[in-house]
Amino acid sequence: MAHTIHVDVVSAEASIFEGEADFVALPGETGELGIYPQHTPLITRIRPGAVRIKLTGRDEEEFVFVAGGILEVQPNRVTVLADTAIRGHDLDEAKAEAAHKAAQEAMTNAKTDIDFAHAQSEFAIMAAQIAALRRFRQRK
Repeated sequence: MAHTIHVDVVSAEASIFEGEADFVALPGETGELGIYPQHTPLITRIRPGAVRIKLTGRDEEEFVFVAGGILEVQPNRVTVLADTAIRGHDLDEAKAEAAHKAAQEAMTNAKTDIDFAHAQSEFAIMAAQIAALRRFRQRK
């Protein structure tokens, strides 16, 4: 029985992470998911938030923010297909705060339901990014 699981985190732009892990945690559509090696096969949507990857043979975790996407789990492989993915150390809190504020203003000034829904979605993603970044910084 394998004691590790291969993890791939990819976005439309690039492969963000590839490697072996002991454990993966991420925000599933209906709540937080924890995945160990030999997990039952699963496909689900993921919400904006942090993907935490417990690296094999190391104490630290790899941290990646995803803005939503799809998760596929096989017994020895986890694949995260993210709409947008950013490594934890590449996140910029000031930039995220500015985008969060801009999204809030866009909701206030929306002229149509579609404009409001788009701004609301961006607002939720930026709020999740800020929360994930703050949790990441607290762990260091």
